[in-house]
Amino acid sequence: MNNTFDIVNIKSINLKNELFAGLTVAMTMIPESLSFAILAGLPPLTGLYAAFLMGLVTSILGGRPGMVSGGAGATVVVLMALAASHGIDYLFAAVVLAGIFQFLVGLFRWGKFVRLIPQPVMYGFLNGLAIIIFMAQVVQFKVSSGSDAVWMSGTTLCIMGGLTLLTMLIVIGFPRITKAIPASLVAILMVFGVVSLLGIPTKKVVDIASVSGTLPRLHVPMVPWNWETLQLIFPYSLVMAGVGLVESLLTLNMVDEITATKGNANRESMAQGIANAINGFFGGMGGCAMVAQTLVNLNAGARTRLSSFIGAMTILLIILIGAPFIEQIPMAALVGVMMMVAIGTFQWVSLRIVNKFPKSDIFVGILVAAITVILHNLALAVLIGVVISALVFAWDNAKRIRAIKYMDSEGIMHYEIYGPLFFGSTANFLDKFDVLNDPERVILDFKESRVVDMSAVDALNKVTERYAAQGKRIELWHLSEDCRSLLKNATGVVVVNIMEDPTYHVMPRT
Repeated sequence: MNNTFDIVNIKSINLKNELFAGLTVAMTMIPESLSFAILAGLPPLTGLYAAFLMGLVTSILGGRPGMVSGGAGATVVVLMALAASHGIDYLFAAVVLAGIFQFLVGLFRWGKFVRLIPQPVMYGFLNGLAIIIFMAQVVQFKVSSGSDAVWMSGTTLCIMGGLTLLTMLIVIGFPRITKAIPASLVAILMVFGVVSLLGIPTKKVVDIASVSGTLPRLHVPMVPWNWETLQLIFPYSLVMAGVGLVESLLTLNMVDEITATKGNANRESMAQGIANAINGFFGGMGGCAMVAQTLVNLNAGARTRLSSFIGAMTILLIILIGAPFIEQIPMAALVGVMMMVAIGTFQWVSLRIVNKFPKSDIFVGILVAAITVILHNLALAVLIGVVISALVFAWDNAKRIRAIKYMDSEGIMHYEIYGPLFFGSTANFLDKFDVLNDPERVILDFKESRVVDMSAVDALNKVTERYAAQGKRIELWHLSEDCRSLLKNATGVVVVNIMEDPTYHVMPRT
């Protein structure tokens, strides 16, 4: 990656956009981080600490300016069972180990493989995520009733719905007046002002949990540091690391497309790992990149690390001194902003061009979205989508293997092979030959084909053995250098008269 990517011309930075974007991101991240922590049965401050620590470290060390990280539900949900069964210190230990895994992924430069994710999988991931974000806001229309939560009704529901709608209308309409200030921030402040001035009773941030606290302190997880503990937390950490990296690197790809720039996946992986390891030692629940907050950040005009840094520091200031103000923000304002983010996240273009997609791509996109919504497991949804896409690709290419068969004037049978020879096409390849009726000399011409893997080598082995058993001579023409290397390195493979041109690395026809 070009080093100029991180060296930003000070004059090119829109400080106003970066500042307002950071403030907006902080306000939208606080209720989400609190909700995730409470959902996981953790102290509320573990969510806020995660939002601060993840945002701070990745804004400085990350490989994608403009991307926002924080305490995400996708990662903490993985650890809920561990925290419930063994306590919060085991969760912190698992977060540390997950961070180490993520750092190693970046160190060994494996982050680039996320770019192999097909477009239908990306569409399905983003559409499913949009539905999750939207439904998570719908849940805010519940209020506590004893030990349970019940849906709002009557005047309470009308007020919450009206304020949410007002917020969404401001987000839609304010950019037509001016884009100098992020519409999301304006909407939050305006709805806050209306509620405060008119004394409207409605659900507020304080109704979720208190956001007041102290600086995060070093806390080494109080667990036995032995083999048994490692065995216990290893699977949780591995899954958390995978979920966090998939969501983070997919978000990185999304930002790449929006900003027409290129992030560094490996650097981002290491930054996510360092941030999670620090979380585990400073009382944070860990996290990853947050798609919704990243979109809020980008929509506000942010393009550098400054906005996410400001967002992280704002969260810290809120924890320390700003809690009384933030706790009075109406939840309807935050819900409205996040609903608009969900609408913007949904890939509406995928619906407009769906009739142009192959049926397999439509199936993959719907499946990934469905798994994302039903299981809330983004990593599993993407993994299944990639596997199915790969299998479909293999099946399509397996059908492309063909052979043009003809006999020349010298009585030599030629098989001109077209299409890749790999594990998926070997069965069709073997059916092309008439070993019993072919003449004494047979030529397999691979000028328009390629031997891809060891299954292909084994298929060639079977063909040559069959002809050799009939006392017939077979020659392989136009094998590329890598194909010849595969054949040379394979043990027990029958290779009959493979001809090669030492100058041009092709088989001669004479």
